[in-house]
Amino acid sequence: MTAIVDYGVGNLFSLKSSLGFVGADAEVTGDERKIRAADKIILPGVGAFGDAAKKLRERGLDAVVCDAARRGKPLLGICLGMQLLLDKSLEFGEHEGLCLVPGTVRPLSEVLPDTYKIPQIGWNALRLTRPDCPIFKYVNDGECVYFVHSYHAVDCAGSLAATVEYGIDVTAAVWRDNVFGCQFHPEKSGEVGLNILRAFCEL
Repeated sequence: MTAIVDYGVGNLFSLKSSLGFVGADAEVTGDERKIRAADKIILPGVGAFGDAAKKLRERGLDAVVCDAARRGKPLLGICLGMQLLLDKSLEFGEHEGLCLVPGTVRPLSEVLPDTYKIPQIGWNALRLTRPDCPIFKYVNDGECVYFVHSYHAVDCAGSLAATVEYGIDVTAAVWRDNVFGCQFHPEKSGEVGLNILRAFCEL
């Protein structure tokens, strides 16, 4: 079973529907026992980093997710869920992340040319810096996925798996051992996104 972590933040049921479409047994749950018992874990997220991190910790699910990841269980963070995997975020202050993947979350506004809109919303082509990344098993370089974000991951070169061009090279995906992160939304990315979820569920 794949546990979709419910901590009060995230596009949970469209994600569950997408996983069902690829034949995965998935459950939306905030139950610590079910998350620990799951074969794989997905950490979704929408909204502000500080609020999401607080909600995750208030429910005690930060420790559950980190313990599972450190024991080798496949973990996928999506959008804000990917950002939470990193060391810290500078979104409205400084907030500690889960420290599973080295890196920092910073505002796109610091680096984007003035002609580029924030948030980055829409489809963009993946540049696979690590085509051997297991979640890209069924994905080709240049295929497009769907983004909605105003903050991006930096200082994560050692774990970088894909980028997109949006005025600058923006981190699109990270990979460290059994921990994966997508800044984009696979559940909103059509066949390409379904293929990413399918590959994750096959791990």
